[in-house]
Amino acid sequence: MPAASTGASAATVPTGALTSPSPVADSTAPADPAADSTGAAATAATAPTAPTAAATDQRMRPGNRTFRRANLALFAAGIATFVLLYSTQGLLPILSADLALTPGQASWTASAATLGLALALLPASALSDRYGRTAVMTASMVAASGLALLLPFAPDLTTLVALRVLQGAALAGLPATAMAYLAEEVHPSALAATMGLYVAGNSIGGMGGRLVSGWAAAGFGWRWGLAASAALALLAALAFRLLIPAARHFTPAPVDARALARTVGTHLRNPLLVRLYALGMLFMAVFGAVYNTVGYRLVSAPFSLPESVAASIFVVYLVGTGTSAAAGRLAGRLGRRGALYVGIGVTASGLLLSLADSLLCALLGLVLITAGFFAGHATASSSVGRTATHGRAQASALYLIAYYLGNSLGGTIGADAYHSVGWDGSAAVGLAAMALAAGVTLYATRQAVHARRSVAVDTLRV
Repeated sequence: MPAASTGASAATVPTGALTSPSPVADSTAPADPAADSTGAAATAATAPTAPTAAATDQRMRPGNRTFRRANLALFAAGIATFVLLYSTQGLLPILSADLALTPGQASWTASAATLGLALALLPASALSDRYGRTAVMTASMVAASGLALLLPFAPDLTTLVALRVLQGAALAGLPATAMAYLAEEVHPSALAATMGLYVAGNSIGGMGGRLVSGWAAAGFGWRWGLAASAALALLAALAFRLLIPAARHFTPAPVDARALARTVGTHLRNPLLVRLYALGMLFMAVFGAVYNTVGYRLVSAPFSLPESVAASIFVVYLVGTGTSAAAGRLAGRLGRRGALYVGIGVTASGLLLSLADSLLCALLGLVLITAGFFAGHATASSSVGRTATHGRAQASALYLIAYYLGNSLGGTIGADAYHSVGWDGSAAVGLAAMALAAGVTLYATRQAVHARRSVAVDTLRV
């Protein structure tokens, strides 16, 4: 399947989208007609029948060696991305103590990276259309890892934040390009599961980066924590480069700013995509608000945990690994909107449970928040890849722009709310975001019901 041109026109998507309970097949995938039984006894003199579409579709499927390699490579890429992107989040209480920062000031070291990534996603996705998915992903990880080696030498907050913005921008070539690579190279029947595994790699990277940096910082200071994250990311980047199969269904396209603007405009006029972008932003706002402040809560009264123990809380990310991998199956059973309702409900339940001044409730609440977030994110992100039949890199980039802007906004607002009123403030920010997400999904449900009724009435008239 050739890469989609950035200037292609949009396929029409029903306004009641977020309605299909099963994955939407790629419109560029050929049909799979039944075999012609009359050709079974054809002689050698008979002209050969044309190969079926199933035989000519060479995209990766489960059981194929290249499929396994692609899964492992993108899993490693997800690890590298999130190790680097959130390398300071587990260090925020230590940074506050060492540099005399408020939670809001320290949180900028985390928010700056996601902000830089969001701003650079569209240019990076355009470069991937020109120079290739694997080349851009590799260059992205090399540049971001190189900047990671400079972070431990930052003399002050301003320098650290500036380097984090640059690091986030360098990372931008990986997330949107990875989603486009999977959408082009993996057969639609396996896309949801593969995307779930990629998101699971994100969760492993998020957990591993925070644990490694947090433990190292608790023993030796935040600079050693950042150095440990850089080493882990370099190993994951090397694994990616050794494993990633070459793209077989990509055709280079020139970078055309006008075509890019048209593609972006078309995506932003697609009601389904806009709803998916909003959901990604809202889910990530919760995650930023919670994980930017949970460390402060655990090292403060009434819990007063040691910093090394508080850093270990990020092992909860393992819940996200399992939830992401299962999100495709959940959507298959309940439909996309059903899976989103589950994600919203589980996240909100976790936020409410975490309000109790009980360590057990705080931990169980964090488990539910993490599980709900990853279920919602995996469902929404995989839906973007299925919905966009052209300009996939740009469609994915727009989703991730909204997603990471949600992290920057939620993380900063949540940290300021924590500084003002404590954990109740951070939880309130998360609950407000989930209320909006429920509204977006409920609107999609009502649109779907209205569309079905309209079709039923038209059928009766005929």
